[in-house]
Amino acid sequence: MERNAIQFLLAQIYDEETSVPILPRLSAILDKYRPRISSSRSSKLTHADSILITYPDQIQEVGELPLQTLTEFCGRHLKGVVSGLHILPFYPWSSDDGFSVMDYRAVAPQYGAWNNIEQLGNHFRLMFDAVINHASTQSSWFRGFLRNDPAYRDYFIEVKGETDLSRVVRPRALPLLTTFRVGIGREKKIWTTFSADQVDLNYHNPQVLLEVIELLLFYVSRGAEFIRLDAIAYIWKESGTSCISLPQTHRIVQLLRAVLDEVAPHVKLITETNVPHAENISYFGNGANEAQLVYNFSLPPLVLHAFQTGNASALTRWASTLKLPSDKVAFFNFLASHDGIGLNPLRGILPEVEIEAMTERIKSRGGLVSYKVNPDGNQSPYELNVNYFDALSDPVDSIDQNIERFVTAHAILFSFAGLPGIYFHSLFGSRGWPEGVTQTGSNRSVNRQKLQFEKIELELADEKSLRSQVFYRLSRLLMVRAAHAAFDPYGKQRVLEFGSGVFAILREARDEQVLCFHNVTAELQSVNLHSADMRLSPSIEWSDLVTAQSFSGKDGFALKPYQTLWLSNGK
Repeated sequence: MERNAIQFLLAQIYDEETSVPILPRLSAILDKYRPRISSSRSSKLTHADSILITYPDQIQEVGELPLQTLTEFCGRHLKGVVSGLHILPFYPWSSDDGFSVMDYRAVAPQYGAWNNIEQLGNHFRLMFDAVINHASTQSSWFRGFLRNDPAYRDYFIEVKGETDLSRVVRPRALPLLTTFRVGIGREKKIWTTFSADQVDLNYHNPQVLLEVIELLLFYVSRGAEFIRLDAIAYIWKESGTSCISLPQTHRIVQLLRAVLDEVAPHVKLITETNVPHAENISYFGNGANEAQLVYNFSLPPLVLHAFQTGNASALTRWASTLKLPSDKVAFFNFLASHDGIGLNPLRGILPEVEIEAMTERIKSRGGLVSYKVNPDGNQSPYELNVNYFDALSDPVDSIDQNIERFVTAHAILFSFAGLPGIYFHSLFGSRGWPEGVTQTGSNRSVNRQKLQFEKIELELADEKSLRSQVFYRLSRLLMVRAAHAAFDPYGKQRVLEFGSGVFAILREARDEQVLCFHNVTAELQSVNLHSADMRLSPSIEWSDLVTAQSFSGKDGFALKPYQTLWLSNGK
């Protein structure tokens, strides 16, 4: 992008007078990093791409740094299964399992060092977290702020006197402001959106924006091909507003995109905005000027709803409406992550009574619920804190039936256009960890257990174990997906109607068609290939990509309970 376009965005964020002296400083940063950044890999996403979401210390072995153990484990089990790794924050941190960053440019020594990250990058495309809404209270930035160091004087948001904060949207049921002692007998009220240990950065100060831009380029120089903008919707604060997804927020994302397009065009921005769907997809911008990837936050709770109710109608209706502003952007599709299952993305899609029913089902099965504070002071459910296998499981069913349900839920995920992401605990068939909630006091710990290398290796070697069965089944689906161009992330998809018990989607690319059928019920579901106006030739022969079973275009067939069929026309 031309420098004058970058200057235009700076002027939109601040004003013309402020932006003029900023541009030379920004240009110097770009010139500094340009020779340090190169990519021998294609920036294009293909059907062969998928991302594993993992903590840096997810796999542990006595006497070995966790990043070394993760490298060995991924080398053994994941080559050819996934193409990339989203390594959750590996920087020194003080709370929130890494999302309260003390030093943005270091690898936490308890995990390893930069050479360990680079070693992983030799075999997998890497996604780094840019935790740029807030920093740790123990960071050098905030400590400098508290001691009134001129370099950090305006890095954080001090609220003085009577300020109208009544409309601020809160993602937590915690105080918005935290009081900190400054010197002897002095106190400051500082903006803390997420917790008292996570102090929000002040983007009204252009130096903060320049600092963050240089940080992102540093990540790219260290091998990041994807940069996840954590909690990006909250970064611009303005009294008297909701302080979420404000116009300046979008301008900042556009500026980050413009900078990367100029210096590192192979890198993709991915926005993490756990908000209602229409607001979420606004981060695509016009399809060329904001994020290349947006988390598809409505997908996890809608898939859960389909299996809980045995009715895919809401999922089908919503999926039929999905539109993208260009063929250069895509959804990041997922079902589970290190966080819970967000409920905000359901609002406007499901009636509140059905959201409440989902919440009660999860609570009845031992899951937990986190709440947010609304502008009127009331609380409402914000996310479900539960392992996704447990969320889908029914205690009255056999383990085999629960596995079938879980696998088919992920088949739905993998069938969608976009880039699929799969959480480590999902791919390897973990159950919930309630002991972790007791240990940490955080509901999210239920799905954040760290595993021992030797134990998980033994379980994977046992063909009858839950881990082995889930890993084999999901790996098979991922490898099938990677082998067929119809699953191109930017390829065509058409959602089809085959009754409320079936979620069906037609994927097309490069003259290949794949019909994806998923039974969300415990009952047989009849399917007639001519009932959805697909204009198929009666002579077409279809083959299930997973089982190699053959079907004729004129035949009807029955889907077994929780069965997946991916039918290819073989072209």
